[in-house]
Parts: sequence; structure tokens; C-alpha cells
Amino acid sequence: MAEQQKTVTFIITRQDSPDSEPYEETFEVPYRKNMNVISGLMEIQKNPVNAKGEKTTPVAWDMNCLEEVCGACSMVINGVPRQACAALVDQLEHPIRLEPMSTFPVVRDLVIDRERMFDALKQVKAWIPIDGTHNLGPGPRMPEKKRQWAYELSKCMTCGVCLEACPNVNDKSNFIGPAAISQVRLFNAHPTGEMYASERLEGLMQDGGITGCGNSQNCVQVCPKGIPLTTSIAAMNRATNIQAFKNFFGSDNAH
Repeated sequence: MAEQQKTVTFIITRQDSPDSEPYEETFEVPYRKNMNVISGLMEIQKNPVNAKGEKTTPVAWDMNCLEEVCGACSMVINGVPRQACAALVDQLEHPIRLEPMSTFPVVRDLVIDRERMFDALKQVKAWIPIDGTHNLGPGPRMPEKKRQWAYELSKCMTCGVCLEACPNVNDKSNFIGPAAISQVRLFNAHPTGEMYASERLEGLMQDGGITGCGNSQNCVQVCPKGIPLTTSIAAMNRATNIQAFKNFFGSDNAH
């Protein structure tokens, strides 16, 4: 019975609207073995009463898959950007502090707007045009060795954690961040995607592109999927330099 009476304290940074001032609110929820941060937030949602016993509004947060695949539940937990679904209460320092990621505009409470990430993917054309290609039969096969490291890059879930950890991504900078740079490496490695490699590299060479990286290497330390982001950045640095020489000498347009 004693274990059932244990509680977990959450100190949550809240914000009622994009324009309102943030404030802290403390909640105590019943402890359960093996609970994660999301289950704590669900308890608050069921019974939105703060630690003072005052009725309040339910805390807003994003989630979807609950198995560290969608990237929606990114937030700053005890000062570290990570996924709330994978953050187990038993492994965290208490009280547990939850804050929205500061790199992105806050929509409400822990919900943030990651539009800058999707704009970055548009800038570097992070897709493979396949319209009509099904009529051409199967495309070239990817070598197994290349497929293995490309698969690691494909695990990116656009969660935003690497941007939150990067000191070069802030409101004074338009740096697109590590995730989009790594996606260029992924799509340029694809046998069909490499036909558009130069266009993606041109996107990386635009304002806010790869030159904004300061090589702090914070991104690779916090990535929840263990993606070799710094390796991708180094590879794309080399590729954009080669592309710059091609542009200068006009070899991309040579017949």
C-alpha cells in the first residue's frame, strides 16, 4: 500500500498562447512502476489539479506513436532535449522539470511549431521524384554496404532534438540544422535520388545552409536514433566544396 501512495512531482513550464508569458506550475501525480513522462502527463490530463490543490487547465503536449519513432513528443526534460515517451520516471532526477524546446516557437505549453524543419527539407529537396518511374521497371540496386549506412540516416524522425542542442540554431540565425544536412546525404546516396544530387547540394550552399555549422557536435550526442550526424555534415562539406568547383568550372553543364 505504501508504494501506491508515492507521488511524482512535475514542474512544468507552461504558456497559454504563442504570445503570452511562460510560467511554472507544479503537479503531483500517483507513482506507478515503469511509468514514463507521457503517462505522468496523462494523469495530469485526467485530473488537472496542481500541487496546491487548485483546478487548472490540462497541460498540452504532442505525442503520436509512443515508441520513439514519430518524434512528436520532443521536449526538454531536466535540461536535456529528448523524447518524453522514452524518458522513464525511475531513471530521472526528481522533481522532474518539463519545458518546451526553446529553438522553436511555442504554440501552447509543451507544444512547439517545427515548421522551420520542414522548410529546411524543402530547401534541400529532401525527397526523390518518382512520378512515372514505375513505367521504367525496377531501378538500379543499392549496394548492401551503402544500404546499411543509408538505413541509419533514414531513421531521422524530424524530432528537432538536434536543433535544440545546436548552439548555431537560434532566433538570430537561419541555419537549417543537422537533420536536413544528413537527409541530403541520404537522398544523394539513393540510386534514383543521386540524379538530383547537385540540386540538393545547391540547397545546402544557400544562405542558412551548411556554412552555418560550427562543429560543436552537440547534435550527435543527443540524437535519440544515434544517427551519425557529424559524419554526414563532414561528407556534405566535402560534397558542397566539390559542387562549388563544378559550378565555377561549369563541368555540370559540359556536353
